[in-house]
Amino acid sequence: MVALTSMVDYNIEDGVAVLTLNNPPVNALSQGVRQGLKEGVEKALADDSAQAILLFCEGRTFIAGADISEFASAPKEPNFHAVLSTMDDSSKPIVAAIHGTALGGGLETALCCHYRVAVGSAKFGLPEVNLGLLPGAGGTQRLPRVIGVEKTLAMVTSGVPIGATEALHFGLINKLVEGDLRAEALAFAKDKAAQGGHHPRVRDNDDKLQTAKDNPEIFATTRKMLARKTRGFLAPEYNIRCIEAAVNQPFDEGIKTEGKLFTELMSGPQSKAQQYFFFSEREAGKVPGLAKDVEDIPITTVGVIGGGLMGGGIAMNFANVGMPVTIIETNQEALDRGLGTIRKNYENTARKGRLTEEAVEQRCGLIQGSLDMADLADCDLIIEAVFENMAVKKEIFTRLDGIAKQGAILASNTSALDINEIASVTSRPESVIGLHFFSPANVMKLLEVVRGEKTSDAVIKTSMALAKRIRKVAVLVGVCMGFVGNRILFMRQHEASRLALEGAPIEQVDKVLFDFGFPMGAFQMGDLAGLDLGWDKQNSNPADVKDRLCDLGRYGQKTGAGYYDYDDKRRPTPAAVTADLFAEIATSQGIARGQISDEEVLDRCLLPMINEGAKILDEGIALRASDIDVVYVYGYGWPVYRGGPMHYANSLGLDKVLAKIRHYHETTGDDFWAPSPLLISLAEQGKSFK
Repeated sequence: MVALTSMVDYNIEDGVAVLTLNNPPVNALSQGVRQGLKEGVEKALADDSAQAILLFCEGRTFIAGADISEFASAPKEPNFHAVLSTMDDSSKPIVAAIHGTALGGGLETALCCHYRVAVGSAKFGLPEVNLGLLPGAGGTQRLPRVIGVEKTLAMVTSGVPIGATEALHFGLINKLVEGDLRAEALAFAKDKAAQGGHHPRVRDNDDKLQTAKDNPEIFATTRKMLARKTRGFLAPEYNIRCIEAAVNQPFDEGIKTEGKLFTELMSGPQSKAQQYFFFSEREAGKVPGLAKDVEDIPITTVGVIGGGLMGGGIAMNFANVGMPVTIIETNQEALDRGLGTIRKNYENTARKGRLTEEAVEQRCGLIQGSLDMADLADCDLIIEAVFENMAVKKEIFTRLDGIAKQGAILASNTSALDINEIASVTSRPESVIGLHFFSPANVMKLLEVVRGEKTSDAVIKTSMALAKRIRKVAVLVGVCMGFVGNRILFMRQHEASRLALEGAPIEQVDKVLFDFGFPMGAFQMGDLAGLDLGWDKQNSNPADVKDRLCDLGRYGQKTGAGYYDYDDKRRPTPAAVTADLFAEIATSQGIARGQISDEEVLDRCLLPMINEGAKILDEGIALRASDIDVVYVYGYGWPVYRGGPMHYANSLGLDKVLAKIRHYHETTGDDFWAPSPLLISLAEQGKSFK
């Protein structure tokens, strides 16, 4: 065996040159891998004892993609195209043996092999769109020549991988291996070499392109289907253009088009934002300062207090990963309603083909109901998910303290209340933590993990690990009103209402935010959540439009009227009553009204969010600026191609952000606009949020 590089070995076995890659953990296409691949193929082509070439990866996976850590540095030779060109020109058959995942550059490497064999658990995909990119090494030109245009469009615009069975069906792999992958792939390579003759190159196969040549409307159909989902994103459209080039241009011209469009994306702000977010999400799971010897608390059974939409959604997360859950309600009617909603949610998923009927029954069977809180005595984790009332929550935790076993984690799903105050009524504040799920809890990926002043390292570590187990993205935050997400949101909602008082129609405010990339604007978001959320009927504020609308029974979408009027399909139209209320209250408060530009609307909605984020960082509520961005992308619909509020501020330049905030502070005289000391300090030093 010859070590070509520290990551690639060369060996002749039964007339086959075996190139073995070993670059843990995912065999990424680092410089050493590229160099070894190129040298290995060249060596095999010059080696008379080698009749075929086998590409095999050690470890848990085939090549799982590019080494993204190299993106920010100067290119290192050999470039990936040179490696693939060497493989593409091989006169000897090359076989890729695939296990784990062949993603991005890994799949592009496999597509430059003449043949591909894989185990049944293998997955294949081109996920570059999720980084604001497109496959830049021939993937958009080769894949449609193998599996056809329609399937390729679906894969490159979604980034979602396919399994081995589907890959075999579409011709992406030539053989599905049930036994030893290396041995069977080696035998396959020997057979192909023995057959002799021509070994097909993917680039030369245009047969699968004919359907799209005959039916070019497939591209318009794809664009129409993706229009709303990918609104604002450049990468999906650029991927489609590359597939069009594969159909309409010779292979080499298509490669040039792919390269040109890749370069445009790579140098643009969207890809930079999405790459930043990729690393930010990884970083969010790291908690500095925890004791290194602390062990996770075993969590096998879960209790949820409250079977409403939030409690039911929380329970589903645990049932989805096979954990039994007990839901506590105050009466049988509420319990039956909650369990019925859970079943309905699962059945809806099954109707869409995403769950089997057997899985529905299995998951529903894991969720039991009870009216007796004592039934939670043996639970390892108990999550309180009742309405936002401190007195009620403290009463529940007082009772739990006398019921829960020692070592159990006691969690509150509060979205804003003080975890320390809740913990204070127990004899074990070290076991109390906030687990703020976002609605709908069975869908939204974000979980704010709220660390109390006495929460133990073991409880924090366990909660962060548990989030990953139930497929959530956890962000550790500190205690303050609203934590990170809602505290920042309060600022935007406050200023959106102020803009409406000053004369901006609510539909203008919402359109500006929608055009920026949010799924909906501030007022539509309020209607969706419910205007009565937190409304105190007995102390309704006549100077607050939201309270006035609640007084009129306009609670939002659920009542068909809130800030907007809604038809039976929940489509909004501006409501005269809302406009009249803003005008009336503005007059009573002496607020001058007039037209406001879209630019000012956007600034006044986003700048307070950035400023509050800086205060949160300064106070240590968030560990890092990127954590705030993860909260906002996953919890509040901030467009990922803009990175999050703190990344967005950095991209604008903190000096410019500070200048605008100071302008509004000076012109309004309102301390709402007082700039954060951290923002001032960083801007004056020419630094960015970290």
